[in-house]
Amino acid sequence: MTQLWPAPVAAGPIRATVPVPGSKSMTNRALVLAALADGPSVLRAPLRSRDTELMAAALRSLGAGIRDGEHGEWLVEPAALRAPATVDCGLAGTVMRFVPPVAALAEGPVSFDGDPQARKRPLDTVLDALRDLGAEISGTALPFELRGTGALAGGVVTIDASASSQFVSGLLLSAARFEQGVTVVHDGPPVPSLPHIDMTVAMLRAAGVEVDDERPNTWRVAPGPIRALDLEIEPDLSNATPFLAAAAVTAGEVVVPGWPAATTQAGDEFRGILAELGARVALDGNGLTATGPAELAGVDVDLHDVGELAPTVAAVAALAAGPSRLRGIAHLRGHETDRLAALEAEITGLGGDVEQTEDGLLIRPRPLHGGTWHSYADHRMATAGAILGLRVPGIEVEDITTTGKTIPDFPGMWSAMLGPVV
Repeated sequence: MTQLWPAPVAAGPIRATVPVPGSKSMTNRALVLAALADGPSVLRAPLRSRDTELMAAALRSLGAGIRDGEHGEWLVEPAALRAPATVDCGLAGTVMRFVPPVAALAEGPVSFDGDPQARKRPLDTVLDALRDLGAEISGTALPFELRGTGALAGGVVTIDASASSQFVSGLLLSAARFEQGVTVVHDGPPVPSLPHIDMTVAMLRAAGVEVDDERPNTWRVAPGPIRALDLEIEPDLSNATPFLAAAAVTAGEVVVPGWPAATTQAGDEFRGILAELGARVALDGNGLTATGPAELAGVDVDLHDVGELAPTVAAVAALAAGPSRLRGIAHLRGHETDRLAALEAEITGLGGDVEQTEDGLLIRPRPLHGGTWHSYADHRMATAGAILGLRVPGIEVEDITTTGKTIPDFPGMWSAMLGPVV
């Protein structure tokens, strides 16, 4: 049986400063670019978590040199891509969607597999796109094998990326190394999580790659070198949100130092959502400070571009004084788990009232009670249970270790935030 983690209850308003490790999204994009660059790169303050270690291992298996520096940085030495190789994707969407275009530049077979839950995640969009660009691939989901020829023609490819922005980012990151570059055209319902594509484009341009995104739903990457990186990784703002939510639900105050004044990270949108929930938010030289209200307000919020924040927002909304509607997140049904069904089941299981809508959730707050909160091997579901546990005694979170996917020691950070037990 999976071990249960008793979620600690806050004895009063939480007051803490919580340094947050580096951004997973930036770290994994930087690793791919550095492995394809024209010289050695330095990635400073990278996230060390299961997802980023899987990315580093995947790129090492294809020939890149990635080693630790003296001060925690990653030193990346590009090399000729090689095969045969085996890639373990775990449950990391970035690995299963960003690495196949890299592997297409190696010569020989590259096998991909991952956790059992990962075999249910959609991959046909990126794999079919690579086939259209000249790659030879057997399979449409994990496990699959790609047989590289040492080069890829590239060109124009039309995809439906409405299930995940990672399909676009995965193609763009390697595109400069394709003979003709790549033009990705999206044809379908709106692409979710557009800030993640904005991050990809910004990081490509910072590495000297020419990207044209002037036309809606079209991204053109020109062929050419990728410049070596010397990059400071920002704190992971999405991983910071459970700690800021802790301030909101306990009428406390939490400071996250190092919050950037300008960023492409989707997690930055949580500042505005916190304000709508009734919290006070201030960004200054000390970082981002969130101060919780005496009573949380319900919200009506479109999370289409920031769907990763939905579990955190849902947990806070379940403790609010009025109903909330979370919209624009139908695509979360295809994430690590069906997050809409999971949130409905788990909050309802604690006595709450949650209804799935066509594109989101309707949450009507009710008194909650203790019980088992299932994580579904989903790191953001696990942290949502921890947030509710601050106010609801008796919640036990299943498999809290799944948070190691993006946060190296979430239970330790959570306990440190709460302070010593007296």
